[in-house]
Amino acid sequence: MARLCPLFSGSNGNSYYIGSRDRGILIDVGRSAKQTTEMLQKCGIPLSAIEGIFVTHEHSDHVKGLRVFAGRNKIPVYASLGTLEALNDAQILDGKFPCTAIGLEGMVCAGMEIVPFHTSHDCAEGYGYLVKTTDDHRVSFSTDLGVVTPEVAESMEGADFVVVESNHDVGMLQSGPYPYPLKRRILSAKGHLSNETCADLLPHLAGKGTTRFLLAHLSQENNTPELAYQTALCSLQMAGLHLDRDFSLSVAPRENTAGQTILF
Repeated sequence: MARLCPLFSGSNGNSYYIGSRDRGILIDVGRSAKQTTEMLQKCGIPLSAIEGIFVTHEHSDHVKGLRVFAGRNKIPVYASLGTLEALNDAQILDGKFPCTAIGLEGMVCAGMEIVPFHTSHDCAEGYGYLVKTTDDHRVSFSTDLGVVTPEVAESMEGADFVVVESNHDVGMLQSGPYPYPLKRRILSAKGHLSNETCADLLPHLAGKGTTRFLLAHLSQENNTPELAYQTALCSLQMAGLHLDRDFSLSVAPRENTAGQTILF
């Protein structure tokens, strides 16, 4: 049985484990190596289980602990060529761990097929990932994207499980303290998905067979877990779908201190 552990999620750090108890991968290492190691222990995941780290992009909330964590544990790192070049420029790739550019054809790691897809974000070359587990489940990770392009939508449609960004409430963002250029960046096609945009997407995905949704990468300043959840739930219910019958819906914790593991 596959398991998904959202270790960290949000604008101050992101990292997810997917696989079995004994073999799996990390998507991003957005907190320190120490914090990541401690959170894996809380979730009952041994370091020996991690056979690869797949990086979505070079922003600090996704790679803060990458250099030390990957180097200390000699874990291979995979990302787009553009992301690897940006990481190298930032002196994160120090030669203490192997790193490889992964193309859109994908690859196999920890017995799972990992297929990347491009995302629309203000970074060098952002990726989301579609993971096909050993028991033939499909999980799509789609965060840090300003719009849902056809390429992103294709990766989500038909997936058993979708981890999708629900970053901000537009009203909270517009009336909040952020400077105007930052607000404009977040709201742009290379920014982040709002609660409303995310919620509008979910009934379409449910119609394509997706039954499990995890809302991720919530802004601490411009959102709340309750608001993101209720916005998504309302959209699904207005489409005639029923919670716990037609779909499940949850919000990734900012820090998974409870050791939450989602089995599927």
